[in-house]
Amino acid sequence: MYDYDLFVIGAGSGGVRAARMSANYGARVACAENRYMGGTCVNVGCVPKKLFFYASHYSEDFKEAEGFGWEQSEKKFSWPILRANKDKEIQRLNIVYRDLLDAAGVTCFTGRARIIDDHHVLVGDSEISTEKILVATGGWPDIPKFLGSEHVISSNEAFSLEKLPKRALVVGGGYIAIEFAGIFAGLGVETVLSHRGSLLLRNFDKDVRRFVSGELKKKGIDIFYNTRLSRVEKQKNGVLEVTFADGSSLDTDLVLCATGRKPNVQGLGLENLGIKCGDNGAIIVDEQFRSSVPSIFALGDVTARVQLTPVAIAEAMAFAKTHFKGEQTILDYQGIPTAVFCQPNISTVGLTEAEAKLEFGHIQIFKSTFKGLKHSLSGSDEKTMMKLIVDSASERVVGIHMVGPEAGEIIQGLAVAFKAGATKSDYDATIGIHPTSAEEFVTMREPV
Repeated sequence: MYDYDLFVIGAGSGGVRAARMSANYGARVACAENRYMGGTCVNVGCVPKKLFFYASHYSEDFKEAEGFGWEQSEKKFSWPILRANKDKEIQRLNIVYRDLLDAAGVTCFTGRARIIDDHHVLVGDSEISTEKILVATGGWPDIPKFLGSEHVISSNEAFSLEKLPKRALVVGGGYIAIEFAGIFAGLGVETVLSHRGSLLLRNFDKDVRRFVSGELKKKGIDIFYNTRLSRVEKQKNGVLEVTFADGSSLDTDLVLCATGRKPNVQGLGLENLGIKCGDNGAIIVDEQFRSSVPSIFALGDVTARVQLTPVAIAEAMAFAKTHFKGEQTILDYQGIPTAVFCQPNISTVGLTEAEAKLEFGHIQIFKSTFKGLKHSLSGSDEKTMMKLIVDSASERVVGIHMVGPEAGEIIQGLAVAFKAGATKSDYDATIGIHPTSAEEFVTMREPV
């Protein structure tokens, strides 16, 4: 009856995985992408951000090496070289993603797909029929409108700047804002971070939020709390004069707004079918990723559930298994680990202290703050913080939090123990690897 069994709109992490796996399970699959293969993560998200994070940390590494006997020589950073090498890696990944789809037998269309009705999409002049439609178009930076907002950039543009600014203002208090503040500062940019709240990283554990603020300041990042951008005026010499709601102002060379992302649903034709969406435009779906129109599905950031690449991939796997393998798969959204690649890193899995108190009542907190062995010689004042939250009744560890080098690598391993329901006794019975920072998680004995 149809040209395809599944038509996927969007070739990002979730869309590509859903298309590939559905095709592997025997479905006839096509997809459409109008920007770049791999979506946000590969092109203007996780991958280039982590590459830039690595680049920005070398300035500290060079300085700290002196304490270990390495004589300092003149170091010169080249933004064009970093940008060009980043572009080369992304182009390689674009090809890899396309090859994966081709190998799975997925037909790829280039262009923005628009949903015409329950079973038809339009890409350019081509009308295609399909039994199921999957929307996986991800999110897009949301820059609020204010006087002079045309002079600011989002994180998308930050990856391709013609030149590195001398001064930068980063607006926001979430993942992207904090990560870019660290990147800019590490690359030698005079960096100010402006946040409308009184503490960074809403929804993270309060101890983490307080601790990381202090560590960011050590890196030379100036943090303005309880501030709102009111106006940005570009001077004749190119300098941006920024005015805040309280009347204060500053001059800078670049303003990056990282104040949130919204579901990328513009121009999809959802309104023509009456598909139910949230106030922010997110497509509302059930546990099988089905929208209010039975033949139309959605997953990943466009549903605004948990906006993380690995979650979109897991959703895609569950979707393909459920609809094309005959295995009803319900995704468990509990205990999803996450990391913020600021300096030092943040990583966490499970509940915050406040959430644990609300759910369990009586809890125990184990916490350690220390200077890593490396910094006994490096001269750095950077510190690490680790925290375990334990349900007193069951002894189960219900929250794990860390701020420190390689936090994401460490918490990834502990996330397995978390999902397995490990208790504090299990941690205590585990022998640590010495000398490592990670061993602190199995040597914390006394609750605070």
